[in-house]
Amino acid sequence: QVQLVESGGGLVQAGGSLRLSCAASGRTFDRYAMCWFRQAPGKETEFLAVIRWSSGDTYYADSVKGRFTISRDNAKNTVYLQMNSLKPEDTAIYYCAATPGSGSRWYIRQIEYDYWGQGTQVTVSS
Repeated sequence: QVQLVESGGGLVQAGGSLRLSCAASGRTFDRYAMCWFRQAPGKETEFLAVIRWSSGDTYYADSVKGRFTISRDNAKNTVYLQMNSLKPEDTAIYYCAATPGSGSRWYIRQIEYDYWGQGTQVTVSS
């Protein structure tokens, strides 16, 4: 059974940084795509970034490109989201998700992901 456990959220001032972690277990993920989404109060779930575990190739939403970086550590079976230059509008619950998919297209829709973590709260104060 796939398990994803996020950590690293918290309260930070605008302009600050946080690094979120997603510890993955339950199987080998080298044929998986791993993704970060977020959901702000009263808003729909938003795609942020995705990484192909095998190649390390990445793809970002325009809203976070240049500020957020997704990466993975094979030895630790962990995916990270480094978030810099945080803004109050980045306040949300951040979710890690995984799906078996090694094709050429990017998986960026919530419905495409089979496994989800419990989420971690990020609050950015102004």
